[in-house]
Amino acid sequence: MTMAPGVIEAFQSLALGFAAAGLLANAFELLTSRRASFHLLEAGGIKAVASVPVVVFSAPFIIMRNTILGRQIEHRSMIAVMIATIIACFWSMMSGRLVLDVALRIAG
Repeated sequence: MTMAPGVIEAFQSLALGFAAAGLLANAFELLTSRRASFHLLEAGGIKAVASVPVVVFSAPFIIMRNTILGRQIEHRSMIAVMIATIIACFWSMMSGRLVLDVALRIAG
């Protein structure tokens, strides 16, 4: 069975998006000693504006981390876990596509 090139690109984008999200979230935590979360946007002012790129590109990692913790601690339903996973995967695929396009543009 062979896969179409579009399917392979989609899987590459998905994997690259999750890898970039995890790398960015962990680098943020290493540099600031704070966890990357959506609460960064609540700071207001210049801090909130500066944290937008971090939150946008690390969102798949944040969503999956919160989903796993929510399932373990709060016993959230499997439907909620599935919906959150679909959202994180779609977001990861889009940000991975952007990272892949930028990398290909830089490479020539």
